[in-house]
Amino acid sequence: MSQEYKINVNSEIGKLKAVILHKPGQEIENMTPENANRALYSDILNAEVANREYAQFKGVLDKVTTTFEVQDLLRDVLKDDKLKTGLLNDIFARENVFGEEEYIRSLSANELTRQLFEGVVMQKNTLSKFLNSDRYSLKPLYNFFFMRDASMSFGSKVIIGKMANTVRDRESMIMDYIFKNHDYFKAQTYNPNLIENNANMTIEGGDVLIARDDILLIGMGARSTSSAIDFLIAELNKQKVSKKHIIVQELPKSPESFIHLDMVFTLLDKDKCMVYSPLMLNAGNYKTIHIQLDSGEITSIKEENNIIDSLAKLGMPLTPIMCGGSADKWNQDREQWHSGANFFAFAPGKIIGYGRNSNTIEALNNAGFSVLKATDVVAEKINIDDYKKCIVTIDGSELARGGGGARCMTMPIVREDVNW
Repeated sequence: MSQEYKINVNSEIGKLKAVILHKPGQEIENMTPENANRALYSDILNAEVANREYAQFKGVLDKVTTTFEVQDLLRDVLKDDKLKTGLLNDIFARENVFGEEEYIRSLSANELTRQLFEGVVMQKNTLSKFLNSDRYSLKPLYNFFFMRDASMSFGSKVIIGKMANTVRDRESMIMDYIFKNHDYFKAQTYNPNLIENNANMTIEGGDVLIARDDILLIGMGARSTSSAIDFLIAELNKQKVSKKHIIVQELPKSPESFIHLDMVFTLLDKDKCMVYSPLMLNAGNYKTIHIQLDSGEITSIKEENNIIDSLAKLGMPLTPIMCGGSADKWNQDREQWHSGANFFAFAPGKIIGYGRNSNTIEALNNAGFSVLKATDVVAEKINIDDYKKCIVTIDGSELARGGGGARCMTMPIVREDVNW
């Protein structure tokens, strides 16, 4: 019997025991200026450079935890013919594959996995296909290396993302099949995709942060809607859970760098967080709403000043560290654009992010975080265990151009509980 990894994520900072990643593959080389906008990119990426940066990122995580590549997990699932048929039926029901169902069904688990990620090239064997300007009958998953969005661990279950853009729907379907069926997991899920009349219901993992086992932070903006948050609250209420707090942060729908809560706010340690202060501390017209649940009911719903004030009232005081530093809004805006607030904690006070955001890194260093280079960690020139608090910096010239950072690229499945 294979090892089982029971989902357990009750914070953003607990020591990481297992995480799912996705190495950017040929799919990003299959992007052109013409289709970049449809793929949710403002530019096209260089796969060779992106993969060098990703190797630093994964190399560090391999030193501190168990890592899984999502392609390997999907390949395992597709070896079961019944599961393969089920997943393909779901994909065909959602996506037009221009009559190539038979060809796609004929592919081996290995080849099908590759083509589900990289795209199925359209066979130009009919007049309509010959005249079709699309290269692919099943489009590449350009965004899948941002693993966080299509699924998110929450306690002992997994929330399946209801994606805001249909180009990403297949990511959610793949993650749903993996979590429900892979021998490693056999996890229970919350899946808003299965709800009828769900057209206005979207939620992505970049908007969902677990502050503490009883506190959930959710961004509401371009990618996650109030109806999806209501769905999640209803699911929690069905379980008659004891007191929980949902803090909803309204976000601007533009610019595109504000697409998720974790692009303006991430948790770093028991008492520290990273913030893009012009929005998070001076929200203006953007509301912070505190919803309290208890024994199957909403017992309170009220507006707060901001997330940090709301958390302090719940016995979780945080010192904010400013993305881009505190001196110059110009630097704050530039570094937030390149995911300067998007850090991933692999243990309390031990985080990883892009080294290019120099003012942010300096602010972290001033707050007591030792600055370590990923290349030195991977080469074992330094040992992370020798440091109480640290920021491990990876190169981010190319990955950042995809519109996300270290938290975006990770899907934690097991963390140690934090001793608060």
